[in-house]
Amino acid sequence: MKTGTKIITLDNGYHLWTNTQGQGDIHLLALHGGPGGNHEYWEDTAEQLKKQGLNVQVTMYDQLGSLYSDQPDYTDPKIANKYLTYEYFLDEVEEVRNKLGLDNFYLIGQSWGGLLVQEYAVKYGKHLKGAIISSMVDEIDEYVAAVNRRRQEILPQTEIDFMHECEASNDYDNQRYQEDVNILNINFVDRRQPSKLYHLQDIGGSAVYNAFQGDNEFVITGKLKDWHFRKQLKNIKVPTLLTFGENETMPIATAKIMQKEIPNSCLVTTPDGGHHHMVDNPDVYYKHLADFIREVERNQIRGNNSK
Repeated sequence: MKTGTKIITLDNGYHLWTNTQGQGDIHLLALHGGPGGNHEYWEDTAEQLKKQGLNVQVTMYDQLGSLYSDQPDYTDPKIANKYLTYEYFLDEVEEVRNKLGLDNFYLIGQSWGGLLVQEYAVKYGKHLKGAIISSMVDEIDEYVAAVNRRRQEILPQTEIDFMHECEASNDYDNQRYQEDVNILNINFVDRRQPSKLYHLQDIGGSAVYNAFQGDNEFVITGKLKDWHFRKQLKNIKVPTLLTFGENETMPIATAKIMQKEIPNSCLVTTPDGGHHHMVDNPDVYYKHLADFIREVERNQIRGNNSK
């Protein structure tokens, strides 16, 4: 596949920004989180894997409603009902794969992207050589319990109570509340400071994020609160890598359950890594990823192991 940027036109008429980096016969399609996030933390993935001695062609893209891709008018109820759904974003992955001519490839997704990897591996797994679920659990209730524990670890009870008051009154723009969120972000999302992912202005796809997540990573008021996938994990038949940061928002205890439920899977963790552990500790993160790909290529994937 030719490297560089390519704009693809979806069958629905919208346009998505895609970008391909690296060379080689191994293909990796990267899904960002959010939802409403963007491709940025995958920009050096091909380079990082090459540092690990592996030539991989990496394609990333901004999902509909994110950064460089088209921004539908989600204030229109008909558009929101059609495109702000799990089904749309899952099938979008398959359309992107088809239009880019990918097959027998690896699919990696972080956070929300990891949710899509789980669903894609069940519905469209015949196209996959391997799946990488990065920082995403299968049961959202366990995530909610985990982020509440994270608040207890860092913030005094007065601030936790204040955050709950703001959340109950929908006062998310409160400056003190946002300062508390920032403290949590620095400890559990972007541990490497200053974060490479911070911008002068907010470039997130807030309409998509708000619809599924809510205001921030530590409260779920959107559609994600009802997401449960554990019963489907047994249907993921391809070799699967679960990778989590040791100090992140997603609970490692849940990752261990997932590793037992997915038949041909292994679990690794990144020391001093937060939710964006590919940025916090790239050397370890990408060594894990390169080791996994090598083992799949040699048909020597570890089954149901963790380290």
